[in-house]
Amino acid sequence: MEKDILQLEAEILIVLKDIYDPEIPVNLYDLGLIYEVEVDDYNNVDITMTLTAPNCPIADGILTEVKQKVSAIHGTERVNINLVFDPPWDKSMMSEEAKLELGFL
Repeated sequence: MEKDILQLEAEILIVLKDIYDPEIPVNLYDLGLIYEVEVDDYNNVDITMTLTAPNCPIADGILTEVKQKVSAIHGTERVNINLVFDPPWDKSMMSEEAKLELGFL
């Protein structure tokens, strides 16, 4: 039985919330680094995301982890990561939970 798009998107979000920036003790999703997750009718996944800084020294590792972990979800086909820096990330993009965890509230 094939997964529907909403179910697959929900599973992707769970996986993204389990990937942490090694320099900040908050997951990528709550940090506000994930701008968009799109799943098409063929279960191809496009993730538009950013990093906290364009010159992030661990960028390759983070992008590889996102692609590997999302690709491992049963039912996904192709996974494409679109790394963008516009709009630039700032602290206002974090979830309330992330702001609380980092002492910004």
